[in-house]
Amino acid sequence: MARDTIGRFNERVANYIAYRPKYPAAVNEFLRAELGLSAASVVADVGSGTGILSELLLRQGCTVFGIEPNEPMRGAAEKLLQDYPNFKSVNGTAEATTFDASSVDFVTAGQAFHWFDGARARVEFRRILKPGGWVVLIWNMRRTDTTPFLRDYEKLLRDFGTDYTQVNCEQLPEERIADFFAGAYGRREFANEQVFDHEGVRGRLLSSSYVPLAGQPGYEPMLAELRRIFDLHQRAGRVTIEYDTKVFYGRLA
Repeated sequence: MARDTIGRFNERVANYIAYRPKYPAAVNEFLRAELGLSAASVVADVGSGTGILSELLLRQGCTVFGIEPNEPMRGAAEKLLQDYPNFKSVNGTAEATTFDASSVDFVTAGQAFHWFDGARARVEFRRILKPGGWVVLIWNMRRTDTTPFLRDYEKLLRDFGTDYTQVNCEQLPEERIADFFAGAYGRREFANEQVFDHEGVRGRLLSSSYVPLAGQPGYEPMLAELRRIFDLHQRAGRVTIEYDTKVFYGRLA
């Protein structure tokens, strides 16, 4: 994981905690029913960020190691999850987790795999997984054209984003996932959404690593455009961001 990738969320942690979407409960139900996740499972949650996916797993009683190289995000997760005795925070990366060989039942990555070096991560995940262990890659993929608001929001990101088209995970080619698994893998999708007032959708926007921060070119015009499209599309002071929560899962041969 490149150093500029690790640091790009440093000034966005507060908005990330407050305004990024959680994962629907159906994800946990799927992991339990079809992949055998249980309270006995040991999970390496790689690129764990502020702990969104880790918390979902901890609620099942698992032991979860949150592996996160970004210090502010790792610290946020430690604070959020301090009451879970089964949570362990680790300063590591997808390519160098610091774990012993054959030590975990699951490797998960929520909203993170697109930042990894896929080939090196695959070697590392194979090393740390127990025989028969699962890799689970999860994203909340924002829908871009199902409503007038979402179409205008997508245009805003394309107009004002700094490197949106290069790092936008909604455009992650599935061929990269197929290459990573190098064999059979499964895919499931679940509907998800967030409903925001103006303050909320502003925070959601500013949690994204590919938009300008205060003082950078484009910041004020971007917020003015957000205000315009919010006022145009809001109903009872709210707009909705819709997602497809996509889960890719498999074993590494």
